[in-house]
Amino acid sequence: MQLKKGPEARAPDFKEALGSNRLQEVRRIPKSDLHNHSMLGSKRSTLEKMLGIRFSRFAPKEGSIRELNGWLAANYRPLFDRPEAFEKAVEGTFLQARSDGVVLLEMSMDLMFGKMFRVPVEKIIAVFQRLHGEIAPGIEFRPEIGMARTLPVRTILAGLEPYLDSGFFRSVDLYDDESAQPIENFRELYRFFKRSGLKLKAHAGEFGTAESVREAVEVLDLDAVQHGIAAAGSPGVMKWLAERGVRLNICPASNIRLKRTASYKTHPIRVLYDHGVKVTVNSDDVLLFGAGVSEQFLGLYRSGAFSAEELEEIRMTGLTS
Repeated sequence: MQLKKGPEARAPDFKEALGSNRLQEVRRIPKSDLHNHSMLGSKRSTLEKMLGIRFSRFAPKEGSIRELNGWLAANYRPLFDRPEAFEKAVEGTFLQARSDGVVLLEMSMDLMFGKMFRVPVEKIIAVFQRLHGEIAPGIEFRPEIGMARTLPVRTILAGLEPYLDSGFFRSVDLYDDESAQPIENFRELYRFFKRSGLKLKAHAGEFGTAESVREAVEVLDLDAVQHGIAAAGSPGVMKWLAERGVRLNICPASNIRLKRTASYKTHPIRVLYDHGVKVTVNSDDVLLFGAGVSEQFLGLYRSGAFSAEELEEIRMTGLTS
């Protein structure tokens, strides 16, 4: 079955799928994933099987970015000494998206991939193009340039040329430690990206404050915020986001595992939705957090946080982005 988005995405019925309380039925329904870090998008079991190895599960104790980065450095990064690991990780991400019913995928490729894997950027892009065509041609794939907020702007500028010259990318995202440096440092860079016709996204309010979400949108002229859940702490910021139609690409399972909220029931996405903020449900890092988009929609429904009708609205917000 080739999945579609648009009017066809309303059938089969998403509300009925949720009501069945069966994950496989929910997976059959077309959906978007607008917040996906490519090298972490595979199921852990899938990647272990493809590589013929086992590696430790991410089990955060404090739920910080520092802890997450430490686990990646100690347990995941060493896998990429194996020549086949990069392609297998990308393959696993496309397999996961396809099995999850994703028909619209905005997936980031880190600016430092070329240096990390010691291969030309052109070859990295070719891998993504080939695997998209082989595994998930029915998915509308919108590649994204990902940049760590810890990097100096001059380092980002030094590595951008082959990415932009390729004409492959549709958007940009700034992520990692929100406290690494002031968001103001990236203002001129984002103005350049806007002139280049790229959609502007950045992580904000995952660990920061409601005001940090507003500041990121204002300074960088963002089209969408990745996470943004701290905005739920300020009615004024939520009103401001709603009036401007700024979308928050939220990842509930990630926020729960990183201890930003206790459960689906208490997740701030409910408050944001009630204040008219546009929200979507996304995977973030399936390998780390263990849940695709379908599991999270079902988790929000089972918890009683949302009705099936409300989740259908959220699903369509993602598909029409």
